[in-house]
Amino acid sequence: MLSAEGDVVSWNAGAQRFKGYMPEEIIGKHFSTFYTREDKASGIPLHALHVARTTGKFEDEGWRVRKDGSLFWASVVIDPIFGSDDVLLGYTKITRDITEKRRADEALHASEERFRLLVQSVTDYAIYMLSPAGLITNWNEGARRIKRLAFDDVKGSHFSRFYTDEDKLGGIPEKALLTAEREGRYETEGWRVRGDGTRFWAHVVIDPVFDSARKLIGFAKITRDITERREAAILLERTREALAQSQKLEAIGKLTGGIAHDFNNLLNVICSGIDLLRATPSDTAQHRKIVDSMERAAQRGAALTGQLLAFARQQPLTLEILDINQVIASFEAVLRRAVPDASSFVISKGPIGRVRTDLSQFESALLNLVINARDALGNEGLISLETQQAVLGENNIDQIPAGSYAVISVSDNGSGMPPEVVARALEPFFTTKPVGKGTGLGLSQVYGLMQQSGGQLVIRSALGEGTRISLYFPAQPGEHGMEPATPGRDKALIVDDQPDVLDMTVAIFQSLGYEAVAANSGAEAMHLLQQHGDINILFTDVVMPDMNGVALAQAAREYVPGIKILLTSGYMSDALREQFGEPLVQFDLIAKPYRLADVAKRLLTLTA
Repeated sequence: MLSAEGDVVSWNAGAQRFKGYMPEEIIGKHFSTFYTREDKASGIPLHALHVARTTGKFEDEGWRVRKDGSLFWASVVIDPIFGSDDVLLGYTKITRDITEKRRADEALHASEERFRLLVQSVTDYAIYMLSPAGLITNWNEGARRIKRLAFDDVKGSHFSRFYTDEDKLGGIPEKALLTAEREGRYETEGWRVRGDGTRFWAHVVIDPVFDSARKLIGFAKITRDITERREAAILLERTREALAQSQKLEAIGKLTGGIAHDFNNLLNVICSGIDLLRATPSDTAQHRKIVDSMERAAQRGAALTGQLLAFARQQPLTLEILDINQVIASFEAVLRRAVPDASSFVISKGPIGRVRTDLSQFESALLNLVINARDALGNEGLISLETQQAVLGENNIDQIPAGSYAVISVSDNGSGMPPEVVARALEPFFTTKPVGKGTGLGLSQVYGLMQQSGGQLVIRSALGEGTRISLYFPAQPGEHGMEPATPGRDKALIVDDQPDVLDMTVAIFQSLGYEAVAANSGAEAMHLLQQHGDINILFTDVVMPDMNGVALAQAAREYVPGIKILLTSGYMSDALREQFGEPLVQFDLIAKPYRLADVAKRLLTLTA
């Protein structure tokens, strides 16, 4: 409370805390004590009392001074107190310390100002705000540059003015706002129109803006002119198409030239034979010799066509499961006849199992590789044919996915090939052999076979170090010395809560020769274990809704002490260890997605 002259007449605990004065230190002193020297000099304390007395209230904010001389930002309200005869008795004065609020307001204002300056300084993006109805409410420098319009020219207009007539007729602007409001974002690319009528290709993002009550108060719209980028992408694509067409024409030119050369030779034999038959109508022995030559030419033509189709991957192959070592053993005599006596030809057959390919085409491919190796040696040297297994990880060999493979390799210690020759070795009709010694279709035919068989051909060669060509065939079930289980010998319990996964896994086990029973939960699996006393393998998913696979494996091991257990999961092993801890480490784990050969290999390890 203040007297009519402005002296302090009462003092509460709040005043003591804010200003630092005890009641006896301040009562009787003028309230201007709390004002700064500048405010006192300007007469602000007396002005405050005058306004309160004449208008009924005085409100203000400003700096005030504590007893220790420190300043605080205060909110002040002064109300006059009148007696019954309208005589002024004094004033009530309420002061609040709002220093922190002022600092927060100042920080917010500074942040908003920095943001405004930042947005205004961006010139590569048109950034502007829209009302809920789509009217433009502000505009940055980037918008002025891209749209070529000042803010005064667009303020209050609808943003659809920048759309093409076709888009306006299609209701695109309205759909954009509805999508942004409904889905939280709208993003697209398309033609937009500048203020001068020219078009540009724009990347557009529209975001809705909501208040604290989730009421839509407008949209933030960002537009970028990407015309140059689009034109560059179109030009690049056209260049690629032109290059591909050029390469295609070059390949066709080589192909037709090679075909014409070889078929002219064949047709020459046939045409000449016909002429000779006409010229010697009575010479039966000569006729037979001529017919034999014509037949051989026709067979060579058929073989040439077959090689071309194999390279083009258009000749259907008769794919069958073959035991590669058996095929090589039965074909070995033919392979050895292709190698001169002076050369050494070593065949080394490791456990390789079976592959899926065409028998005759595989034999032809193998013969081509051996003949190429023979020609690279000259009169003497060493040729090796090897079969072996290979388990590849990701990126072990370029263009070959991870997995199990049967590998057939033909090596020679001849002159080898430089990198530029290796790069072209698979091209049709490309050959380094003298004229008349080869068509250049041998490796092309082998490559075509590998592609149709789902495999890959790999060439390793260097000048002076010989050449090694390896054929990688995907391993078929039963590879790597793993024979399918004898039906009735092993019974597997398959557990997974996903029906499709469960059915497919049961099919995998059945294809490997196991008798399989299925359960879609841990509880059902335990019930089946109690019903089937001859189950000796448990294959279970780890993460299941009721009883997880780790708990099931522990319970199964207690119930059937000798049971073999293999866990599987689509989660990373680190995440599983973090969730299940030490119990998980007790069991073997195979990651999803698993391949048939992977399951077979792990089962072989478990049952060994």
